[in-house]
Amino acid sequence: MSASSFRNYLFAPDHPRVAEIRGLNAREYAEAATKDSFAGPMIEGWKKLYPQPFTGITNDGVLRPGLYPLLPAHAGEEAPAPEMVAAARKLLDRLTLEQASRLSYAVDAPEWQSWANPEFMQHDTGLRLDELDGPARDAVFAVVEASLSPAGFELVRNLMRINGFLGDLVELPLLMNEFSYNFALYGEPSETEPWGWQLFGHHAALNCLVAGTRLVISPVFMGAEPDVIDAGPYAGVAVFKERIALARELMGALPAALRAEATVYESMVDPAMPEGRLHSGDERHLGGCFQDNRVIPYEGIRVADLPAKARAVLDALVDDFIAYLPDGPRAGRGREIQEHYGESFFSWIGGWEGQEAFYFRLQSPVVVLELDHHTGVFLSNDEPAPFHMHTVVRTPNGNDYGRELVKQALAGG
Repeated sequence: MSASSFRNYLFAPDHPRVAEIRGLNAREYAEAATKDSFAGPMIEGWKKLYPQPFTGITNDGVLRPGLYPLLPAHAGEEAPAPEMVAAARKLLDRLTLEQASRLSYAVDAPEWQSWANPEFMQHDTGLRLDELDGPARDAVFAVVEASLSPAGFELVRNLMRINGFLGDLVELPLLMNEFSYNFALYGEPSETEPWGWQLFGHHAALNCLVAGTRLVISPVFMGAEPDVIDAGPYAGVAVFKERIALARELMGALPAALRAEATVYESMVDPAMPEGRLHSGDERHLGGCFQDNRVIPYEGIRVADLPAKARAVLDALVDDFIAYLPDGPRAGRGREIQEHYGESFFSWIGGWEGQEAFYFRLQSPVVVLELDHHTGVFLSNDEPAPFHMHTVVRTPNGNDYGRELVKQALAGG
């Protein structure tokens, strides 16, 4: 799809897509979505996957051991654990006993796997931010802010603001607003024992686990429809522009033969795709919600074969993907990813020039990074568009949710 304004794809206010659900609150819409022709089958498919016992994403169905030893972080790569703990304790002090009980789960609870990125609430895990008073909601945000980089926190808040902007555009503020997200705590906040938090809702889902000085924030889902706010108090907000530009630059830096090899499908909806490659909600991306145990075979080209210029662009692209992490953990995560470049694969779907929509994936034993341009959900575009995208970060071979670190900690190291 060529460049065009998302405003060209706004539904009329009386269009059934928006008119039939106008006035429903989040809980009413959660029930209505199960009967929706689009969402209903998707929900039924996800029900079969949750709560399956957690294994972890692999490339071949076999977990690779020894990738995530429970050791102190390298010097300079430590988690901001004291600040995180202080913020979490202030949050718990701010809540009523009943709220604190609803918020809290065991550190290895299956509810970790209940997160989802659509606008409908499939699992009511923890507390809803739009049902909290301002001070309690601010205390939640303080936990998130203490755990992320400043840029990462601003990105998360901007995704939530875009959600509110979209809700106002289509007159569905009860379903999509700046605070229509769930938040939960896992484990007891501690500077030595593993614990974490989870935030999820439409186009923003983060799962954060800290174990002593080690920080894992994965799975992460971030997306936007549209990708800009062009009116109102947050006018000027724009997201993922740098990431998309770097992806196009990377493809442009590849020799033609290598670029062709990286392109596993030339079209975003390609007749050569096998059955099941396209998902009604996830479209091309593979590591979304309820895909914790998915087998994702390697595709495309080996990162080791990239020329130096392309490798430098890939480094910048990876750094942009993990920029939500605080400086120390970001350096450690970047080092971990680069150390596995010899076993990493880069693949692409679609075009790469101009404003063409595309999908790409970087995959190795320690990371899966995906970006996919999507068709409209609350906009009417029926082809993938540059103003609607989903991004995913996964830690395969068992360390999503920091689960491998938790297992070792609970087993005594």
